[in-house]
Amino acid sequence: MTARILDGNKIRDEIKSELLEQIADLKRSGVTPGLAAVLVGENPASQRYVRSKVKTCETLGLFSEKIERPKEMTTEELLGLADDLNWRDEIDGILIQLPLPPQIDTKRVLMAVDPAKDVDGLHPVNVGNLVAGRAGFVPCTPAGILEILKRSKVEIKGARAVIIGRSDIVGKPVAMLLLHEHATVTICHSRTRDLPAVTREADILVAAMGKAAYVTGDFIKPGATVIDVGQNLLTSEEEVRKVFHDAREPLDALKKKGSVLVGDVQPEDVKEKAGAYTPVPGGVGPLTIIMLMSNTIEAARLRRGSRGAAR
Repeated sequence: MTARILDGNKIRDEIKSELLEQIADLKRSGVTPGLAAVLVGENPASQRYVRSKVKTCETLGLFSEKIERPKEMTTEELLGLADDLNWRDEIDGILIQLPLPPQIDTKRVLMAVDPAKDVDGLHPVNVGNLVAGRAGFVPCTPAGILEILKRSKVEIKGARAVIIGRSDIVGKPVAMLLLHEHATVTICHSRTRDLPAVTREADILVAAMGKAAYVTGDFIKPGATVIDVGQNLLTSEEEVRKVFHDAREPLDALKKKGSVLVGDVQPEDVKEKAGAYTPVPGGVGPLTIIMLMSNTIEAARLRRGSRGAAR
C-alpha cells in the first residue's frame, strides 16, 4: 500500500484563505497587521527565509519591514533595535531571524522582544504559556505540524508520539502541543539508547534533528505517520548517492540546480514503510511561514483589542 502524502502546500492554501478573511475584517476596522523581520549578517539560508516571509506578507496585504544589519552588530545594538520595535505601534510582530552571529547573546535578544509581539513564540513568557496550556504565541513550525495532523485527520488522542530532536524551536514545543492533544510523548536526542527501537513504537514520528536522511526504514513502525521537519541541502554527487537508493533523478536535479533538498527521513524508505508522511519539499516548510502570518494577525487583534485571538 502506498503511503499517503500530507500535502503542506494544500494545507497552507486552506489556512491562507482563512487568514485573508481575518485580514479583511481587520482592515475594515482600520487595522493593517505589521511584521518587522530583523536579519543580521549575510547567511544565505536566513536571507532566503526572510525574503519568503516578506513576500508572503505582501501577498496577504500585511505591512512588513525588513531590517538588515551587518554581521558585526553587537548584542547591545540589537537590544536597542528590539526596544525601538517594541514601541512602534504599527509593528505587531517582531521576528529576529536565527541563527544570530556568534558574538551576539541570542537569549538576551529573544528576551528583549515584547511577549505581545513575539510571533516566533520564543520569549520565556510564551514558552511558559505553552507548557501551562494557556493562550500565547506558539513557535511557527510546531504550530504548522499540528495543523497538518489535524487537517489531515490523523488521530492524535491516545497515539504514541516520538520526537527526534529537543530544540527550543521545534522539538520541545511540538512535544508540548502533542501532549496537550492527549498523545503519549517521548523526546529522543543524541544520547538516546537504541534510538530505532524507541522510534519504532511511534504512531506519530516527528524527525527534527537536522541530519540528512538519518531516519531510515528501520526507525519507522509500519503504517506510522511521519512528519519530516528537515531541510538539508546535498551539493555533491557523493552525498546524493549516499542518501538515495535510486539516485538517477536526484543526480539529474543536482546537475540542473546545483543542490538537492532532502529531509531528515530517507525519502524512499518512508514511502514504503509509513502510512502517511510529509514530503520534502512541500511538507512542513510551507506551514512555517503561514503560521508566522497567523501569529502576526493574532498579535494585531490582541494588541488593538479586536474581538480576541485569531486562533
